[in-house]
Amino acid sequence: MADNGHTPHIVVDASVDGVSVPPEHVKDGKIILNISESAAHNLKLVNDSVSFRARFGGVPFDVWVPTSSILGIYARETGQGMIFSNDSGTSDSVPHADDVDETRSRPHLRVVK
Repeated sequence: MADNGHTPHIVVDASVDGVSVPPEHVKDGKIILNISESAAHNLKLVNDSVSFRARFGGVPFDVWVPTSSILGIYARETGQGMIFSNDSGTSDSVPHADDVDETRSRPHLRVVK
């Protein structure tokens, strides 16, 4: 996203154990975090977590979120991104290819520039 001039944001489930975000910015159990280079200082993306230092209302805060708490990522400018499935099998999970309706006569793809 950043390579294309867009601002990446992640949606985090703040109720997951280990999430460290400013609680006053959590709404409905979720928080949206700007992880752009200009907002997330010392950004570290590893297999099990995302961490960085950011300012919330002018106050610095060390953010740490386990990857299991990340619900999705999207570009602020376009709103396009992806939602991650969870392992619990609840209705919030993303459908698998096996679940796609096979009645379509051809794929519905379009070129994105």
